[in-house]
Amino acid sequence: MNRLINLLAKIGILKNDLDYHLIRASMVIIFLFFGYQKWFQYEAQALIPYISHGRLLFWMYPVFGIRGATYFLGAAEWLFGAFLFAGFRSKKLGIVGALGSCFTFIATFTIIPSMPDGWAPSAGGFPAMTEKVAFLMKDLVLFAASFYLLKQDVVRASLSGTHLQSSWQSGEISAENFEPAKYRKNA
Repeated sequence: MNRLINLLAKIGILKNDLDYHLIRASMVIIFLFFGYQKWFQYEAQALIPYISHGRLLFWMYPVFGIRGATYFLGAAEWLFGAFLFAGFRSKKLGIVGALGSCFTFIATFTIIPSMPDGWAPSAGGFPAMTEKVAFLMKDLVLFAASFYLLKQDVVRASLSGTHLQSSWQSGEISAENFEPAKYRKNA
């Protein structure tokens, strides 16, 4: 096992924020694809049980109608994906994208308790999920990834000066021990 750990360390898996960039790129791709499918009738129909039982989304059908609600979601997902993509260059725009992403997955994850036929009675009900709840469980992980990006972007946007950037890259400062007030320039 030590050999494997040493090999992974040597090939650069611990350097250059690979995890941060990989998560950001993955979230951009997810929002691109999720947003794309919202423009088609099949997705509008598939989302009816989810949106109509969503504690934070139910209002969309009376306001926009079935197709309008999915168009709204698709546009929002593309917008959040664009902000996440912009976060590669601007941490402040990345923060906007990560906040939108966090809200997206909170909104979808909160559908789980009210999803009809979400728990398999043949297996004793809760915690035995049906495909409807299993589909939504991914949103817990996507929320965690969004929150990670939010935290990283807030810390990075708070950094000022090149000495802080180099301290961040060397590991001297991390998201866990960073105190923004300590490093802010006096205005």
